[in-house]
Amino acid sequence: MGEVTYFVALPFQRTEDGDLIAGDAIECITASRAVREAERLARLNAGAIAFSRTGDPAVAEFADAQILRQLGELPADLFEVVDEGEEFEKDDD
Repeated sequence: MGEVTYFVALPFQRTEDGDLIAGDAIECITASRAVREAERLARLNAGAIAFSRTGDPAVAEFADAQILRQLGELPADLFEVVDEGEEFEKDDD
């Protein structure tokens, strides 16, 4: 398949205990769309990020995530959350 780049918006919600947890990741078709989606998600949640990851899904090898935009409250272990390789919900807008 070769290398592909995924653009993702990921919201963070606050639990009843006050912890920040990742919500459902949304895959977007462009970097600018991921940033706009993260902006929308940040208004509805504690915070959000837009990021990209490039790699080869056939062999499950990806470079570290590149943060495109950070908004609102984010967990201290943000890069661990982003680099876990989440399942994404497709956004074709």
